[in-house]
Amino acid sequence: MTLGTPAWLDHAEARAATQVSMPTAHVWVSTPDGAHRMDDSGTVAFHRGGSSKLTITVDPSLRYQQMDGFGASITDSSASVLYSLDQSTRDATMHDLFVDNRISFLRQPIGASDFVDGPHYTYDDMPAGQTDYALEHFSIDHDKQQILPLLRQALALNPDLKVIATPWSPPAWMKTTGSLVGGRLIGDDRIYTAYANYLVKFVQAYKAEGVPIYGLTIQNEPQNRNPSGYPGTDLPVAQAVRVIDRLGPALATAGLDTKIFGYDHNWSEHPNDIASTPPGEDPETEYPSMLLDSSAAAWLAGTAYHCYSGDQTRMTQLHRAYPDKDIWFTECSGSHGPNDPPAQFFSDTLKWHTRNLTLGVTRNWAKSMVTWNLALRPDGGPHNGGCDTCTGVVTVHDNGTVTRNAEYYTIGHLSRFVQPGAWRVASSSFGTTGWNGMVMDAAFVNPDGSTAVVVHNEHDNPRSFAIAVGDHSFDYTLPGGALATFTWPASKAFDNGLTLVDPITTSVAGSTGDAAVAADDDGATAWSTGRPQQAGDRLQVDLGSPSRIRQVVLDAGPATYGFESTGEASPNAPAEYRLEVSSDGEHWTTVRTAHGTGQLTAMRTPHNPIRFVRCTLTRDDTRPWAVAEVRVYR
Repeated sequence: MTLGTPAWLDHAEARAATQVSMPTAHVWVSTPDGAHRMDDSGTVAFHRGGSSKLTITVDPSLRYQQMDGFGASITDSSASVLYSLDQSTRDATMHDLFVDNRISFLRQPIGASDFVDGPHYTYDDMPAGQTDYALEHFSIDHDKQQILPLLRQALALNPDLKVIATPWSPPAWMKTTGSLVGGRLIGDDRIYTAYANYLVKFVQAYKAEGVPIYGLTIQNEPQNRNPSGYPGTDLPVAQAVRVIDRLGPALATAGLDTKIFGYDHNWSEHPNDIASTPPGEDPETEYPSMLLDSSAAAWLAGTAYHCYSGDQTRMTQLHRAYPDKDIWFTECSGSHGPNDPPAQFFSDTLKWHTRNLTLGVTRNWAKSMVTWNLALRPDGGPHNGGCDTCTGVVTVHDNGTVTRNAEYYTIGHLSRFVQPGAWRVASSSFGTTGWNGMVMDAAFVNPDGSTAVVVHNEHDNPRSFAIAVGDHSFDYTLPGGALATFTWPASKAFDNGLTLVDPITTSVAGSTGDAAVAADDDGATAWSTGRPQQAGDRLQVDLGSPSRIRQVVLDAGPATYGFESTGEASPNAPAEYRLEVSSDGEHWTTVRTAHGTGQLTAMRTPHNPIRFVRCTLTRDDTRPWAVAEVRVYR
């Protein structure tokens, strides 16, 4: 049976449901050829019932992380190129970024990064051989010229904007090398205290200039031991703990509620960083966990990540290990090869960023998605060391014109429609960050009750699919490689009286192997017989503890995965099965026998406390049996 109107709705309830006006979804589409760039593509109406198309099921009853925002960084380089514009064009560009595109999150360097239009600097630079433990020479005057005016303008344009900050290096006099480039903090309590106070003074100074700092990290990429000609610091966990243990109390004493994020580096330690570990030292491949297991955890709001090594599932793994700590994603630059034509890197960036950032990051517990430079020149400058192939959200040309890059749209498909404070909610997704040609998505419910679902067709060919909420759905076809955001207002029509149970508490075992419940990761097939169905094949759901549930849905997902997939809904439902329930896993009660006929097999259960649900095939079939996702409803 396919998932449709719940059988327990009596006729009066059904009649009442039909009297609710049928909602419609609004659609905005971007395509990798640039022909459509967040174009308003009109509306599509929901209808009662399911669909024969591959179905993305959205369920607002199960919430994941609450979103802070989406954006980039006004680096010194970005400020410089924006100030190269005449004021009218600069104001129009800022309006486009922070009003039209609703950028809601900025990550600001504390001092210089590689993207400066001039020499590297900090806020307390001293002549070689001199120190300033009391920070008497601390000054943010450099930022008052261009960076702070732009930040104030951005905040005025979007009052919901959050600003976080991170240093690429402490002042050189605090370091073993006496240089901003490379080296470590000097192992001296006076240095740890001075550095913590330096960061507090930064927050105070920016606040006095009208720019409140929502969060801090204490070091950008602390395991990048050999930065390429730009500020950087090798900061082992032990030193990070010493700084944070001072910074947390210092912020509190100053009356500041600025959050502290740990780590601020890649999903996994880069092989080059492991190789550059000093002889005899631990490469600290589990740096985020080591911080959260230390005394510094008392002061940490969570962990920040970058994209340049590893994959997004590391964020989900950390969340499961430390569910009371949040996760932010804080950097991933667009880039291009030296000879790539603009149309090519627009297409490549749109698709890669959509899979890995817009969707891959948000489906793995990150509260933010941040790229890198807000604006750069066509040559990727100005910069002083570091990346020479990076792209900005926009490009500022020598003739005074400004063009939007792919990052504008991969951010905008979130920032225009997903409000700060929105919750990511459950949605079935079948694409992967590594590319499998399927549709991939993430869903959000805004504070005003409206819903936004971002969908990407990974395949080069058009793909048709359905989006279902409650007992309503609609069909849609996206061009190859396209990215779309669907929005609709809150509606009582979607309320079917069911609440989705958090699948993290649900384990699934099949007679031919174990299945992982894939509700908040890449969405690959969780389990399959891998051969024709045979009587006796079974799949068992363990809820973790006795629960009163109403329904278990087995989602078979797409017909196939891989390069030859048609993208159609899978026919690989259980041909005929016996549904049993148990409170202890030993004594079973047969509920009913039934058969599945499509992507979604809905198995209604008795409304009494049970812990285990077992589905056993009762006859052979030529089709395999596949499960992409298991959903359990109260």
